[in-house]
Amino acid sequence: MSNKTQTRSPYSVMDEPHSEIDAATAPVVAPLAIEVADSKDETPPSREVVFDLRDVSVYYGQALAVAGVSLEIHRNQITAMIGPSGCGKTTILRSLNRMNDSVSSFRLTGSCTYHGNDLYASGVDAVEVRRRIGMVFQRPNPFPKSIYDNIGWAPRILGMRDNLDERVEKALRGAALWDEVKDRLKTSALGLSGGQQQRLCIARSIAIEPDVLLLDEPCSALDPISTASIEDLMQDLKNDYTLVIVTHNMQQAARVAERTAFFSLDVSGGQRKGILVEYDDTATIFTRPADKRTEDYVTGRFG
Repeated sequence: MSNKTQTRSPYSVMDEPHSEIDAATAPVVAPLAIEVADSKDETPPSREVVFDLRDVSVYYGQALAVAGVSLEIHRNQITAMIGPSGCGKTTILRSLNRMNDSVSSFRLTGSCTYHGNDLYASGVDAVEVRRRIGMVFQRPNPFPKSIYDNIGWAPRILGMRDNLDERVEKALRGAALWDEVKDRLKTSALGLSGGQQQRLCIARSIAIEPDVLLLDEPCSALDPISTASIEDLMQDLKNDYTLVIVTHNMQQAARVAERTAFFSLDVSGGQRKGILVEYDDTATIFTRPADKRTEDYVTGRFG
């Protein structure tokens, strides 16, 4: 855990309002024919930093799981984490809202800050962290309750009961689900399709007004049509939220993300651990990567 001493409240700032590529110079020709989204929203120097990771390593007991990760994640962008299985993508994602705290052997070193505040400083309320930094999991996990109660559950628990009907409607509209369910809010959420259930889980997350949404392979269990709906929704959501997504689907990362982090495995020294190989704007990662390992992965030579 970071021992950095904070001189202010850990949440003192948390309530603030929220080219074409020259083919002659591009060394990579991807046989997977990945189409990279137009990068009109490349990170300007003035864009606000939401997360700043400096030399972050994660241990489970004595085992080093991920080593030396440094990156910045910026406001109102979609940042994708890609790489082979077991390289630490989800471990880092879960570290951003302290979901790994439930693992007794978990330990984090280095600096992991959110709006300049050390997430792992003593006195930081992990429950409040998770309210501000929501998470959507790989498989839809609606509660065995009505659609309405799925959305209203967390606000009720957190004492946000005023205007609950309006809050539920706003969340469902934000997840592009309202028009499909407005006439059956009292029916079971388990009767929704897989894509609808995942959008319900997104609505459940935004009902408590987070600042960030973390998405751990949110489309891996969905059909192509539902996947396209979720990807379109992410483009809308980034206007109000900062999104970080873990995906094994490189085409998806290329379609939705402004920035992409490529993680891989390192076995030097006889120890297997995840590392961050390269982090850059998405067009660069997929067409002009600086590291040969990135090129090999995005062109399908391994992984």
